[in-house]
Amino acid sequence: MSETAKLTAETRTTFGKGAARQLRRAGKTPAVIYGHGSDPKHVALPSHALGLLIRRANAVIELDIDGTPETVLVKDVQRDPFLQIVEHVDLVILKKGEKVEVEVSLRLEGEPLSPANATIDVAHVLVLVAATNIPQYVTVDVEGLVEGDHVTADQLVLPEDAELLTDPETVLVTIAVPAEEVEEAPAEAAEAAAPAAPAE
Repeated sequence: MSETAKLTAETRTTFGKGAARQLRRAGKTPAVIYGHGSDPKHVALPSHALGLLIRRANAVIELDIDGTPETVLVKDVQRDPFLQIVEHVDLVILKKGEKVEVEVSLRLEGEPLSPANATIDVAHVLVLVAATNIPQYVTVDVEGLVEGDHVTADQLVLPEDAELLTDPETVLVTIAVPAEEVEEAPAEAAEAAAPAAPAE
């Protein structure tokens, strides 16, 4: 489940690319906070601590903004396409007890019966869940499944109080034998059926 981390934010008063570069040189990342009809707040966050937090999907952060607490959800992270440096972060205000719509990734557990493999067709599902109870992932159990089986969204076991927003009939995981296995089997059968070469 999500863990709320704490960061100290500084209010920004200068904007533009030059100001953003200056912030990043000082080890800070520009961010904007919005939501619940409030005016956007422009802040700067410590880059290193922020970078560690956003490795986790749907990170929830408790900010201290000039002495005022604000709980936010990381909504969007903008990175430099070449250097992969975090250039800007969008944060959404959360209120106590509020539920949020988030995409949660899938993680396979178990093994289907050989030679079949499990393939993830849809890597995320959309759920409505308490902001303080966001799962890092949803487990999909494929233990013992056979070729032709599939797992749909309505078969997932979600955390308590979480509501599935993805179409329940969406196929998430397919169980199938790899193409090379299918091709090799007829070839092996044909070889076995071929008459033995006459002895010289």
